[in-house]
Amino acid sequence: MAEPVSPTRSTLLAKRDQKRLALQGVELLKNKRDALVGEFFALVQDSLKAREALNDAAREAYFSLLIAKAFDTPEAVESLSGRPIEVQMEVESLYGVKVPKIKAPASNGALAFSPIGVGAKTLEAAAAFRRLAEAMVAVANTENRLRKIGEEIKKTNRRVNALEQISIPEINEQIKFITDTLDQRALEEVTTLKRIKAAILAREAEELGIVSAHIEKGAGL
Repeated sequence: MAEPVSPTRSTLLAKRDQKRLALQGVELLKNKRDALVGEFFALVQDSLKAREALNDAAREAYFSLLIAKAFDTPEAVESLSGRPIEVQMEVESLYGVKVPKIKAPASNGALAFSPIGVGAKTLEAAAAFRRLAEAMVAVANTENRLRKIGEEIKKTNRRVNALEQISIPEINEQIKFITDTLDQRALEEVTTLKRIKAAILAREAEELGIVSAHIEKGAGL
């Protein structure tokens, strides 16, 4: 139920302005939501491609690891494990939404260990695992952006629904209440003025009748 309001013309004007702003807000939020939905579905395609690339990189990396362990001893291969990969993170503004962007720095073919005394298969495995790590970062980037944009779409939908289903109907109810009250007051004022005018005319007519009677009486004398 709408909150009580003062049924005055200034309040009516304020409520009409409030309704206009609410309708503009709904339009802007819908435009934002549509843009985010388009971005979301575009990212879905990127996410699927990133997942596929991750699966391919994982198969290649673990196959290369098995081959490397077959040519070099497992202990020698495992002793050359690289350091953890460092990632770069930036924050982008997407239609007013802060969205993180994660990417792995370019490796330029550099290894985390000295290639001296290392077999070719182990070097291939190291490069394959570097590609796997980069593929994992790419998946993390797309899926994190998807999650962030999806949350914003839900929040924007809730705001649109709140305006369309609660705020605007409540404002309409308040405007109707104020308009009906003002119309009733105007009707009562008109009726009161008519009664006052009728009373004045009746009194004037009565007074004129008394004066006329006195004049007629005087004339008869």
